[in-house]
Amino acid sequence: MSTAALVVKDNDTNLSSDIVKDMIKQLRAIDAYDTYAGWSEAKIIDPIVLTKERKKNIPVIGDPDEITIARLKAYYNSLATLIEQKSGLMAAPIVHLSHEGFGRALIMVGKLVVVDKILRDTHRFGFASLEELKEKSDQTVEKAIALIEKYKAAATD
Repeated sequence: MSTAALVVKDNDTNLSSDIVKDMIKQLRAIDAYDTYAGWSEAKIIDPIVLTKERKKNIPVIGDPDEITIARLKAYYNSLATLIEQKSGLMAAPIVHLSHEGFGRALIMVGKLVVVDKILRDTHRFGFASLEELKEKSDQTVEKAIALIEKYKAAATD
């Protein structure tokens, strides 16, 4: 991907959000070949942003590639990390996908399922902007924390 094709700018204020910082950390951690060495944070997170133009270039039907699956897993790992930080309890992400990109993502705290998302069309996984990523992630974490508080006994089992 050339620098001119980037939609996330280095001065984007959402780069400092907890979810984006953690996703960048997760993506760097799975970069076994040092592909991201020397890359800016904006360049690393940029592929997660699917503008209308980018989405048009992805077929409606298709199987997800390994890089897209890695981004999807990094997202749910990051959500689990944020839930763990806010609740003080261990959160475990579980992502199960078929080769066609259909499946389910769960995040469990103790015996409590705090996130349950049906996954479809994962070959088109992404967000319209970093702001949308931050907003949806914040909502998901808030709901998870509310469930943990409501069902504390199940979360601490």
